[in-house]
Amino acid sequence: MPNRPSHERLMKEEDLHAVLAVQAACYPPAMQEPAAVVLDRLRAAPATTLVACDGEGVCAYVFAYPSKRGRITPLHAGFAPAPDADTLYVHDLAVHPRALGQGLGRSLVQALFDAARAQGLHQAALVAVMDARPFWEALGFAEADPGQGAAALASYPGDALYMWRRIDA
Repeated sequence: MPNRPSHERLMKEEDLHAVLAVQAACYPPAMQEPAAVVLDRLRAAPATTLVACDGEGVCAYVFAYPSKRGRITPLHAGFAPAPDADTLYVHDLAVHPRALGQGLGRSLVQALFDAARAQGLHQAALVAVMDARPFWEALGFAEADPGQGAAALASYPGDALYMWRRIDA
C-alpha cells in the first residue's frame, strides 16, 4: 500500500535535505538547483513555500513568491519578491515518484492559491517544464506571452513555456 500523505505545511529550513532528495528524484542533474539557492528561496518567501509529508517524510514541495506578471526567475537564480506584486510566481513544484497519483501537486497548488489570495494576489504565473503543460492546463493555466521574461525563459531546457491564470475566489 502506498504511503498516503499525512499533511501539508510550510517548509522549514530543516527540510532542506529532504527537499533536495525530492528534487533529485524528479529532475535531471542540469535542472537540479543548489542547496544554497533553495535555502535562499525559502528565506525569501516563507509564506508561499510548502511541503507535503507522508510516512517517510517530505514527499513533495512547491516554491513560489509574490512577483509581477511577466517576470520570470531564471533557472538556478534566487527569488526577488516584488513589493508591488500582482502575481504569485510558482517557480517549482515537485512530487517524489513514491507519492505520484495522490493529488499532492493539485493540493499544494490550491494551498498556494489560498495563501496568494490572503496576500492580495489574484493571478499566478509559472514556467512549465518537462512535459508538465497538461498538468498545469488541468489547473486552469494557459500559455501566455513571456514579454520581457523571454530571456529568463530561455534559461530552461527543452520546450519550457510561460503560463498564467487568474486565481480569484
